[in-house]
Amino acid sequence: MAIKERLLKQLNIVRDGLNAMPPFYSRDLNAMRNALVQARDLCFQGLSENRFAEYKDTYDGLLLAIDQLAVNAPDKEEIVSLCSELLQYTITQTQKETTFKKEIFFLPYKVSMWDSLESVWKAADEDKEHCIAYVMPIPYADLTPEHTVAEWHCERELFPKDVPTVDWEDFNLEEIQPDAIFIHNPYDAYNTVTSVEARYYSEKLKQQTKLLVYIPYYTTSGEMGEAWRFCSAYRFVDYIVVQSEKFCKNFDPAVPTEKIVPLGSPKFDKVLRLCQNPPEPPPNWKKQMQGRRVCFYNTSISGMLGNTASFLQKMKYVFDSFQKNRNVCLLWRPHPLMESTFNSNRKEFKPEYDRLKDRFIRDNIGIYDDTPDIENAIALSDAYVGDSATSVTALFGLAGKPMFLLNNLIHTAPEEDDWRGEIVKGFSLEGKDWMITQGNKLYHAPNHDYHYHFYCDLSEYAAGGYYSCVLELEGKVYVFPANAQDILVIGDHKVERKISLERYMERSGAFRGPVHIGKYVFLLPFQYPAIIRLDLATEAIEYIRGLNEINVQKVNEEWRLGGIAVWQDYLLLASPSSRQVVALHSGTLEVQSLMAGSPDNHCGCLGMLPGEDDDFWMLPYVGHTVTRWRPMTGEYREYDAFPEGFVCHYYPFDFPCEDKPFASGLDDGDYFYLIPYWGNRFVKIHKETGAAELWEVPFPVDIKGKNGYFFAGSVGGFGYLPDKQEILFWYAPERQWYQYDQTTKKFSKLDVTFDKDELKQHADGFREISEAIQYGCYEDAFNSLENFIERKITGNPHNRERQIRAFEKIAANVDGTSGEKIYRFVLEKLAMKEE
Repeated sequence: MAIKERLLKQLNIVRDGLNAMPPFYSRDLNAMRNALVQARDLCFQGLSENRFAEYKDTYDGLLLAIDQLAVNAPDKEEIVSLCSELLQYTITQTQKETTFKKEIFFLPYKVSMWDSLESVWKAADEDKEHCIAYVMPIPYADLTPEHTVAEWHCERELFPKDVPTVDWEDFNLEEIQPDAIFIHNPYDAYNTVTSVEARYYSEKLKQQTKLLVYIPYYTTSGEMGEAWRFCSAYRFVDYIVVQSEKFCKNFDPAVPTEKIVPLGSPKFDKVLRLCQNPPEPPPNWKKQMQGRRVCFYNTSISGMLGNTASFLQKMKYVFDSFQKNRNVCLLWRPHPLMESTFNSNRKEFKPEYDRLKDRFIRDNIGIYDDTPDIENAIALSDAYVGDSATSVTALFGLAGKPMFLLNNLIHTAPEEDDWRGEIVKGFSLEGKDWMITQGNKLYHAPNHDYHYHFYCDLSEYAAGGYYSCVLELEGKVYVFPANAQDILVIGDHKVERKISLERYMERSGAFRGPVHIGKYVFLLPFQYPAIIRLDLATEAIEYIRGLNEINVQKVNEEWRLGGIAVWQDYLLLASPSSRQVVALHSGTLEVQSLMAGSPDNHCGCLGMLPGEDDDFWMLPYVGHTVTRWRPMTGEYREYDAFPEGFVCHYYPFDFPCEDKPFASGLDDGDYFYLIPYWGNRFVKIHKETGAAELWEVPFPVDIKGKNGYFFAGSVGGFGYLPDKQEILFWYAPERQWYQYDQTTKKFSKLDVTFDKDELKQHADGFREISEAIQYGCYEDAFNSLENFIERKITGNPHNRERQIRAFEKIAANVDGTSGEKIYRFVLEKLAMKEE
C-alpha cells in the first residue's frame, strides 16, 4: 500500500518530534505540522469519503494541538501527552486500515502505443473507490545509427483530451513507491531505434513498485517473432500479459512460465469498441472518403527492414494502382517509428522514402494518417491492404474487415503465365510424380509424364508452407512437413492418415526436409528440437536429440544450416561454422565425430555433395575454398573456386562479399561443376589440376526471377533420379526442370505442365491462411492488387463471420473486457502480497 506506507512515515515524523519534547522549538513544530498536513492529505486521497470521515476529526484535533504548542500554551506538557496518545491511536488504526486505494502508474512513451494500456487505465480510473490511476508519459530519444541520442521527445501534449496526464518531472517514483506500474516498452537500453530515459528502465522501476507489469505494444495474428522471445524487461517485470494461451509457450525457457498471463490485449478492446460505433472522421478525411471504399494501407517496420529496395518499389506500385482507380480511397498509415528506423538503420534509403511520401501528399493520392490513434483509422476503413507480418492484421482480423496481404516482391500486375512462378515448384526426385503447390495443395502426374492434376488438399490452411516434399516408398506415398508437425500418408485423393509428431513449435521454421536411407527416412530439423527417424516398415518414430547444434547454428545473428549427405549407412551432418562433421548410423543411431578439411578452415559447410569413389565435395559458407573430402580415410584436397571474374553480392543489400558463393554442384568426369548462390557466375573446377574457370551455360545468374511472381532465392541445383541413370537440373528463376546429358554436357527442357483453369478452380481467395495469419487473401497471380481493388477475387469471397471465428482462436476476452480483467488480476496479486 504505497499511500499507507507514506502516510505512516509522516505520522512517525510527528511522533518522533513529540517524543523529543520539551524543550520546544518552532522549527520542530513546523516540520511536525507539515508532516501532519501531508499525512492528512494522504489519508484524504487514499481513502473513500466515508472512511476518511473516521479520521478527519482526529487530524483536525492534532493540528489544533500543534498550533497551540506554537503559541506557548501554558499546559504544553499536557497537550504533548494528549497528542502522543491520539497520534499513537491514529498510527494503530492506520496500520489496521485495509481500504487504502492502490496507486497505479501507467508509463507510456509514444502516444501511438497508448492503446496497449488504455483499457486497463480506464478500468483503474473508473474504480475511484479502490484506485488512483496516473498516466505519466515518459521521455524517449530517437537514436542515431551509432546508437547515440539524436533527439529527445515527450509526447504528453499529444494524448487525448479525455486522458488526464501528469508531468514526469513532478513525480519521483522512488519516493512514491506505487503499488503497480504498467509499461509497454520491453527493450530498456537494447532498442536500436528509440530508447526511453534510463531512469525508466525495467530494472530501476522494479525497485520502485510492488508489481511491474508489461503489456506488449503490439498484437499478433498467430506467430510471435523471435525477437520477442526474450527482451531485457522480462527479467524484472512481475507479469507479462499475452493476448491468448497460445502464446504462453513462445517465450524463451529463461522466462518463468508463472510470469506469463493470457488475459488478452487492450488494443482489441479499443478496436472492437470503435468499430461498433465509428468516430466522426476529421474534416480533411471526410471529403476524400465520401462515397468511396476506404482501404487502410499499412507499411510495417519488418517489411521495410527485410528488403528495403523492394519495399519502396512496392509502395510505388500501391500508389500507382490506387491513383488509377478513384472509386477507392487509400488511407496510408506508416508505422509510427518508420522514419526513425530509416534514419537509424536504412539512412541511404530515406531520400527515396521521402520522395514517395511527398508524392503521395502532393498528388492527393489518398489520406496520409499521422494521427496517434490507429483504432480510429481502422474503424473508419472498409478493408486492409499491407504487410502480413504486422500486429495491425490482428486488429483488422477481429474487426471482421477484409484483409488483402501484399507480397512486397511483386511490383507489377501479373502477365499471362506469371501463375507458373507460384505454382510450379521443385519436386522430390524420389517422388517426381507429385508436386506440392501454393496453398498446400498436392498435384499428381498419373501417367509419369510431368503433366500434373489436382489430387487433394494437404491442410486446412491456404499458406504457411506446411509441407515440402513427397516420397513414394514401400508402396506408400508420404508427405513430409516443412512447418507442420506431422507426416501425411496419401491415397485415394485424400489424406488417409497422419503420423503425428511431438508438438514443440508455435511458429514457422520447423523442418528443412527428409533424407531417405534404406528402410528409414530422417526428417531434418531447422527449429524443431530433434532429428526424426521414420521406420518405413513399422512407421515407428524415433527422436534423436543433441545433434541440432552441430548442423543448425546462429552465426553473426543469422541462422545457418550445415550441409547434409548420405554415405553408406550413415547420415552426415556438417557444421555451418567449422570443419566438424557428425556421422549418424541410420540403424543403430551410433554417432561419430569426424573432421573434414584443413584445421585452418573455419568457413563452415553450406552444402555437401557426392563425388566419385566415396568422395564428398564441401561447399563453403564463406570464402573461396571448396573441399574434396573422403570420410573413410580423412583425406582431403582444397580448391580455390573463385576464377577471375567471379564475385559474390550479399542479398538483398547487394554489397560485395564472400558469403554463400555456391548453392549446388555436380561431379562429372574431369570436372566438378558449381551452381552459384550469391556468386555471379557458374564455375567448373578441373579435379586433377585444380584450375577453376567460368562455366558457360545457357542460363543467366538470377536469383530474383523475371518479376516478383518468380522470385527464387537461388539459381537452382542438380539432382539424380533414384536409379542414378538420369540427372535433372532445376532452374529456379524460370520454374523449369531440365535434363542434363553427361556426354554432351547439354540441357534440355522437361515439359512440366498444369491446367490453368483447374488451378483457378482450386484457388483459395479468402480463407484461413496459417497458424500465423488466421484469415485473409494473399496477393498472387490469380488475385492481384488490381483484382482486389476491382473486387474480382478468384476463389472464396470474403466471409466476415468465418474471419472473426478464425481470429478468436488467438485472442482472449474478445468481448472487450481485457483491460478490466488485467486490472482485476493486478488487484488480486496486490492483495495476496499484503496478506
